[in-house]
Amino acid sequence: MTDDVRLRRGRGALGFSFFVQGVTFALLVTRIPAIQDRYGISDGLLPVFLAAVPVLAGVASVGTEHLVKRVAPSVVLRWAQPLVLLSLLGVGVGERLWHVAVALGAFGLSVGALDASMNMLGVSLQRAYGRSIMLGFHAAYSLGGILGASAAWYGAHAHLGLFTGYLPAVAVLLPLVLLGSRYYVDRADRTASERLPEKGLGAGGFALLLPLCLVMACAYIGDSTVANWSAKYLQDVLGSSEQTATVPYNVYMVTTLVGRAVGDLGVRRFGAVAVVRGGTLLAASGFAVVAAAPGVWTGMLGFTLLGIGLCVIVPQTFAAAGRLFPGASDTAVARLNIFNYVGFLIGSPLVGAIGDAWSYRGAMLVPMVLVLITLFHARSFGPREARYGVDHERRAGERAVDVGRGGNGV
Repeated sequence: MTDDVRLRRGRGALGFSFFVQGVTFALLVTRIPAIQDRYGISDGLLPVFLAAVPVLAGVASVGTEHLVKRVAPSVVLRWAQPLVLLSLLGVGVGERLWHVAVALGAFGLSVGALDASMNMLGVSLQRAYGRSIMLGFHAAYSLGGILGASAAWYGAHAHLGLFTGYLPAVAVLLPLVLLGSRYYVDRADRTASERLPEKGLGAGGFALLLPLCLVMACAYIGDSTVANWSAKYLQDVLGSSEQTATVPYNVYMVTTLVGRAVGDLGVRRFGAVAVVRGGTLLAASGFAVVAAAPGVWTGMLGFTLLGIGLCVIVPQTFAAAGRLFPGASDTAVARLNIFNYVGFLIGSPLVGAIGDAWSYRGAMLVPMVLVLITLFHARSFGPREARYGVDHERRAGERAVDVGRGGNGV
């Protein structure tokens, strides 16, 4: 097998892994009401269960940082993704409260390892290709999320039980994930010193990474605001029908998919810094339009702008961490990934508290301001060379194939 073929297969396998994770996560979060009904989880206890998942995922991300010093990220991903799928199935087969607690705990731990290792491999593959491909992986995740949410809608509409709704997805995706894991590609372009377990980020390294961590948290605060409050906002504030209130999140997901699908071309043409700045301004404009919207259709326009703007920030944040610490990108990605869950934990309660205490229009201005923080840290996304354009690809041509010689990490 040639090095180019190995890289292409590795890219395809990793893209499929992102897609499967999108399906899996959507199947879980969109059936939360059914999970609550099945296990008799009270409204007071539900936030505890939901918060436990990102907390455990953050713990697993920290653990993955240390684990990949001993085994390749591909090995972690090869085992983590099947565990995520089986944990999802476990949510659907239990009968007692402790059953779902164990299943959600396993889901949180395995998804933290999965997210960290997937993005580690994505960063290293982008470096190998010598051009921006990270947004494409996250586009696959968005596509999976749309399909997973659609499958969950059908399951709810047809009154399918959780196990009946989850089993076909797990039965189809699990063997495909195991097959695809044979083609994961790890880094093989490190020097001997970079392979040392003690490498880490170095003295003052976390201080350099901190701006990207802040950007990641703020981006996920914005994302969780749309996921958790868009329907309520349209219905309660803008006076839409219950059916119409479900539209903004679907529009947001579709525009996220489109933005990520074409985003890599923008990075190659204009550079990562310009794309992130543009996305930040679009996202902030979206929140402003939502906050000031006089009616339903203007509110939907705001959520559309949000999807186009926010979608580029997270993938480019991971890519920037890899460029900032080329000799310790796995460590950088694992630590950065923790702030994904920090933003998720903060976002929904923050907007809800401000909405109850003040107004939901005013609450939408808070994530707008937080997202704008990205503008102050845009330079952290790299120099002009970070665009991975045609000239960069020529310069990177000889080193691009080095990753392929590393096999799949076994």
